[in-house]
Formats: sequence, structure tokens, C-alpha cells
Amino acid sequence: MKKLKERWNVTSNWQLTIIFIVFAITGFSSLQLAKPFLNLIGIPETFQPHWLYRILRLVLIFPIYQVLLVLIGLIFGQFNFFWEFEKKMLDRMKLGFIGKYIDSKLKKEQ
Repeated sequence: MKKLKERWNVTSNWQLTIIFIVFAITGFSSLQLAKPFLNLIGIPETFQPHWLYRILRLVLIFPIYQVLLVLIGLIFGQFNFFWEFEKKMLDRMKLGFIGKYIDSKLKKEQ
């Protein structure tokens, strides 16, 4: 735990616990939201071939997870941690321009 706290620059066990809770809620929520969203856009669970439905659902879970991670982090008072975490993740996927664009918009509003 000590190494994880140092790596994430977390100061207390309580903050680390909150971060774990946010990750758990976000993971579960993204799984639950993908299915109704696919139904909403006209792709029911009975879609054939079924393997294609599963792939579409997995692809959809990814962006839902990214958005929920920051929103749920905000609700739990950990916006800064999760926003920095999200920017690092986007940079690793060569999508860092998204984080930079949002950062520039947030700074203009302040």
C-alpha cells in the first residue's frame, strides 16, 4: 500500500480507500450502462451475431468508463486525482490532445 500511495501521491489510507471505492463504482456502473445504451441506439441484446454484440458492448464500455471515472471522482471529492489519472491514461493511448483541450477550456472558465 505504501508504494501505491507514493506512486499516486496519496496522503492517507482514507483517501486511498475512497479512490478504490470510486474505481469499483465506476467499473460496475459502466458495465450496467452499456447494455441500455446499446438498446437505445437500436442494438438489442438479441442482436445476431452475438459475438458482435459483445464486442460492441466492450467498445462502448470504454468511453463510458472514462467519463464516469471523472464524474464519480468529483462526487467523492477526488476530482483532481481522477482528472490527472485520466490525462495520463489518455496520453498513453495517444489521445492526450483530448485532456489538453479540456484543460484549456477549464482554465478559460476560471
